[in-house]
Amino acid sequence: MIDRQLSPLLDERLAFYPGIVLLGPRQVGKTTLAKAIAARHPGALFLDLERPADRAQLTEPELFLAQHRDRLVVLDEVQMLPDLFAHLRPEMDADRRPGRFLLLGSASGALLQQRSESLAGRVGYLELTPLLASEVAAANDLSELQQLWHRGGCPLAHLAPNDRLAYAWRQDFIQSFLQRDLPQMGVSVAADTLHRFWRMLAHLQGQLFNASQLGQSLGGASHTTAARYLDVLVDTMVVRRLEPHLPNVGKRLVKSPKTYIRDSGLLHALLNIASLSDLQGHPIVGASWEGFVVEQV
Repeated sequence: MIDRQLSPLLDERLAFYPGIVLLGPRQVGKTTLAKAIAARHPGALFLDLERPADRAQLTEPELFLAQHRDRLVVLDEVQMLPDLFAHLRPEMDADRRPGRFLLLGSASGALLQQRSESLAGRVGYLELTPLLASEVAAANDLSELQQLWHRGGCPLAHLAPNDRLAYAWRQDFIQSFLQRDLPQMGVSVAADTLHRFWRMLAHLQGQLFNASQLGQSLGGASHTTAARYLDVLVDTMVVRRLEPHLPNVGKRLVKSPKTYIRDSGLLHALLNIASLSDLQGHPIVGASWEGFVVEQV
């Protein structure tokens, strides 16, 4: 297991708040980290809310939560049960002891909305990113750094035995994300359409977002449709929308953001870049490196 920089901070916050919401893109290691944390809490309970059997345990959430007040409860993919937040609030108010809940989520938009509505002041929020260079690359180890940049920071891709398998894993991830994960989250956009949009953003890595232009490239879709597609990918944490930092707030509101595919390995897979040598000879190389650096800071 790779030691994650966030682990000590997660322990610290869990010892202070009744609950922690750990956000992050899919397949960046949230479950692995949470299980390591749970192993340090005797009697901890782990539920994966993508599994029907685990969701069934929460059919009567008030009773379930009250029965397990004496242990850490870890709920993975908590966005699958958004109604649960309404039950967590009174439960935390009834027992404010720290370290009661660790909630893992892959959809920032829905969870942040729930924070404002029900859990404000009761939980702390942390984000687990794809693997960082400081977590996997020793000082001056150029080859390890290049591998992280090329394959990206999803642990299964980074640790694959070879580049061919790492590339295959990323292609499979993209397909599964579009065809299975997003529909499970209630996203109703056709997988092929969103795939085309995601690939367009990959070709425009680090450039200003132009909703009208992208909409036209999608067959004449409106700028509001293109903006909605971007919201989907931002809320599911696979695209970063980088707002400009300007001293004049008015200018900031009208200035378009830049967009980046957050994981460099997924960027390369979307562009069918299978090897480091292919990347180094590709026109996207500079923008790819820029996006990689953005995710390190």
